[in-house]
Amino acid sequence: MIQFTVEDRTGIQQNIEIPEGIGLSLMEVLKASEYNILATCGGMALCATCHVEILDGGESLPHVSDAELDILDTLPAATSASRLACQLRVDETMEGTVFKIRGEE
Repeated sequence: MIQFTVEDRTGIQQNIEIPEGIGLSLMEVLKASEYNILATCGGMALCATCHVEILDGGESLPHVSDAELDILDTLPAATSASRLACQLRVDETMEGTVFKIRGEE
């Protein structure tokens, strides 16, 4: 199992466990876990409504792609720890990472 933590917009943290090899993005897992994520573009890295911030861990996550950076650059609230949940595949690199939901409701 892959374990990570999600902090919602109110500051409440919840641990999430996902089976290895599930093949879903973080955005899909958040939606399935009933977090209020718009994901307007359906995971195409076009809208940034699935914006998350890495609060802890994440050193092993894949690097940000140019397409993801282009969208993050349009967000006034983006930081160097910002990512698009649709661009992060749930795998062992997420183990122990803490994500905060930042995207629009």
